[in-house]
Amino acid sequence: MHILLANPRGFCAGVDRAIDIVERAIDLFGAPIYVRHEVVHNKYVVDRLRTIGAVFVEELSEVPDGATVIFSAHGVSRVVQMEAKRRSLNVFDATCPLVTKVHMEVTRYAREAREVFLIGHAGHPEVEGTIGQFDTSLGGSIYLVETVEDVQFVQVRNPAHLAFVTQTTLSVDDTASIVEALRTRFPGLKAPVKEDICYATQNRQDAVKDLIGRCDVLVVVGSKSSSNSNRLREMADKVGIPGFLVDGPEFLHREWFDSAKTVGVTAGASAPEILVQGVISQLKEWGGSVVDELKGREEHVIFALPRTLRDVTKRVGSLSSDGSAG
Repeated sequence: MHILLANPRGFCAGVDRAIDIVERAIDLFGAPIYVRHEVVHNKYVVDRLRTIGAVFVEELSEVPDGATVIFSAHGVSRVVQMEAKRRSLNVFDATCPLVTKVHMEVTRYAREAREVFLIGHAGHPEVEGTIGQFDTSLGGSIYLVETVEDVQFVQVRNPAHLAFVTQTTLSVDDTASIVEALRTRFPGLKAPVKEDICYATQNRQDAVKDLIGRCDVLVVVGSKSSSNSNRLREMADKVGIPGFLVDGPEFLHREWFDSAKTVGVTAGASAPEILVQGVISQLKEWGGSVVDELKGREEHVIFALPRTLRDVTKRVGSLSSDGSAG
C-alpha cells in the first residue's frame, strides 16, 4: 500500500498564533486562563491546552470578574467585546487576522447602511461573530446565504446598495456558484477588494485536488467541528472515492483499506502534524510500505501576536533579566 501525503496540510498561521496566545497567557498569568469557545476546532489541541490550564467556556458569564479571557480564532460579536470591556476582563484576542479583515469589511458596510450577504454556514462561530459585528442600527442589514437557492428567495430593500463577504474557511470552489448567483440577480453587487477566502483553506483544497487523482482512499485528519476539514473530506465524494475524517489514528478502521493500493493523507488547518504521523504509523502497520510527500505550494505566512500580549511579554522579560522577578 502506497501512502501519499498532501502538501501543504495541517496548521495554518492563524491556528499557530491562537495556540501561541493561549500558551503564553498561561505562562505569564498562570492557570486558569479562560477561553471563549474552542480556540481552534481540534479535539487534540483543545484537550492538550486544558491539561496546562485553559478553561473553555461558551459565554462570558462563565468567566469570573477580573480574570483573563481569550477570544477564539473564529472571532466574536460586538456584544461580546463590549461585555468584556464593561466587566474589565483582561482580554487577549486570538481572532485570526483574516477573520478580522472580514469584520472590518462588514463594519464599513454597516456604516454605509448597505445590505450585506454573508456566504457561510449557519451556526459556525465565525459566522455568528461576523454577523454580530454588523451594526443594524445604522440602517443596513446582513443576510446569511448558504446555498444558491437562498439567493433566489432573499428579499432586499435597495438592489443598488448591496455587498457580500464570505466565511474565510470556505474555498473559492465552495463559494463560486453562490457568488455567480448573487452577481446574476444583483449586477451592482459590491465585492471585497481582496477575496475573503483564507489562503490556507484554498491551499489545502488545491493540494487535495492533486492528491485525490492518485489515490483510492482519502484520510483527512481533523475534527468534525472543523469546517475546513469537512470540506477536504467532501472532495473525495465529488470524485467517487471513499473519504474519512478522523481525529487521530485510533479512529481508523482497517477494513477501509483492504483493497486500497494508494491512500492519500492530509490534515485540516487546525490539526497538528503529530496526528498525521500517528496515522502514517498505523497505516504502515497495516501494510503501508512507501510514503511519498507531494510537492505543493510553500507557505511563509506568519501572524504577529496581539500587541498587548507582546508588551506584557517584554515587561516580564525585562523584569526577569534585571533580577526583579524570580
